Amino acid sequence: MKKESKDIKYKQRTILVWNEIAPFYHKRWARNEIGPFNVTNELIKLSKIKSGDSVLDLACGTGLVTKKIARKVGKNGMVYAIDSSKTAINIAKKWVGVKENVRFIIGDAETIQFNTKFDAISCQYALFFFPNAKKVLKNLKKILKKNGMIAMSVHSKTNVPYFDSILNPVRKFIPDYLPKYPELDRFGTAKTFREEFAKAGYQKIVVRKLLYHYSPGNFSDYWNNYKKYLSEPLKQKFNKLSRYQKSNLREIVKDNTAQYAKKDGKIIFPWEVLVLTARNS
Repeated sequence: MKKESKDIKYKQRTILVWNEIAPFYHKRWARNEIGPFNVTNELIKLSKIKSGDSVLDLACGTGLVTKKIARKVGKNGMVYAIDSSKTAINIAKKWVGVKENVRFIIGDAETIQFNTKFDAISCQYALFFFPNAKKVLKNLKKILKKNGMIAMSVHSKTNVPYFDSILNPVRKFIPDYLPKYPELDRFGTAKTFREEFAKAGYQKIVVRKLLYHYSPGNFSDYWNNYKKYLSEPLKQKFNKLSRYQKSNLREIVKDNTAQYAKKDGKIIFPWEVLVLTARNS
């Protein structure tokens, strides 16, 4: 299969998944700014956004970052919030509310065009979803002012046991559980994150490592909520496991989480986040 065809298929699947999961993603994670979503304020701070700026919030999701940027730029500024999921955009519109300085757009990060140029571009937890990240970054350079700031956050590849505790053993039971293309953790180290921006021509690239913590409750909460909030494609694969396999998998995952459990059984995971800032040359 040609790369372009793979990219299109992946994008279509991603849109379907996010149209499905956006409501509980917002309710469970984003709106409460828990765990890794504590990074939002830091992302905006590092973006150097000021009153009157024009800002692009790329892959805005359900509007967490957009809402805060709108306050930051004030009535004389403007925020354009883009996402490929119509459901996420609809939630964001309700979350942000009707504001003169915010525009929501359904679009593709690789091809989106504007007549204006932006003072800053933000993107929280989305770069790894773009199959052709280099094309996205080069497209953003065209609409970012000279010396304009771009700021993005991604999950670390090495210190997010919330994911690894369950995904690593699941992949052994279900080898095709997650798509191998693109690799979702490919920007999870400071080196790979920085290199992607350098290849796209950005300057003054800085990557910061920030550590947060998140508790999913006790092990039963963690396990049951994981199953509850699976997207339909993953749920179908998971449910094909036999009762014995599910029981075996559960015990492996429980062993993986034991080191993060406190005496009362509450699990507290560390969660490392990488935040990159760069300037347009």
